[in-house]
Amino acid sequence: MARIFAILAIFGLIGLGLLLYARDWAPDRKAFPAQGVSVSSDNGPIEWGTLAAQGADFAYIRAAKGGQFRDPAFERNWEQVQAAGMRYGAVLDFSLCARAADQATRFITTVPRDNAALPPVIRLAFDPACRARPGQDFVLSELNTLVNLIESHAGTPVVLNLSDDFDAEYDIASRINRTLWLEGNFFPPDAEKRKWVMWTASDMRHIDGVEGPVRWDVMAP
Repeated sequence: MARIFAILAIFGLIGLGLLLYARDWAPDRKAFPAQGVSVSSDNGPIEWGTLAAQGADFAYIRAAKGGQFRDPAFERNWEQVQAAGMRYGAVLDFSLCARAADQATRFITTVPRDNAALPPVIRLAFDPACRARPGQDFVLSELNTLVNLIESHAGTPVVLNLSDDFDAEYDIASRINRTLWLEGNFFPPDAEKRKWVMWTASDMRHIDGVEGPVRWDVMAP
């Protein structure tokens, strides 16, 4: 029995060590020079100067979700990220439970026109609060409408932040010709399979200046 407890204790220590390593891990700067965060009001108040000093080169900030939700922290974060001297861009969390025109309107009325901003991002991931699963043709038609409306406002092509399960369901990467932002903790996506411009390298990182775990993102070199 004592031996079993000793083995369990060892595994527990190994697990704790891996967790602590994951909290601090970031990709090698030599391989990926430009690294940053994606944040929302869920992260609470952000100390942007501290975040910049910790090595965040850019930030993507959630502006809206679906057709009704405007992120209450967006305006403050949008102003303060610029004051910190970081590059910045806005994100719309797409919802299968809202029409494209409504989602575009929410984003456009939230995010000011800004030629200095990074390309706008549409995040495509299943939301547990939305159980709708429309057919592929409908979703692709809605997304094309959404992309066109946001690009007309921003004056630049959007980037699609695509989760693996959403792409598996709707085959977005091969049906909508836009640059991709992919995900995968610790391991870069296969660029030969799907060419990407950004990668969420970790959703576990803890860094001074922002509360709790943060999505740590890198740009393709």
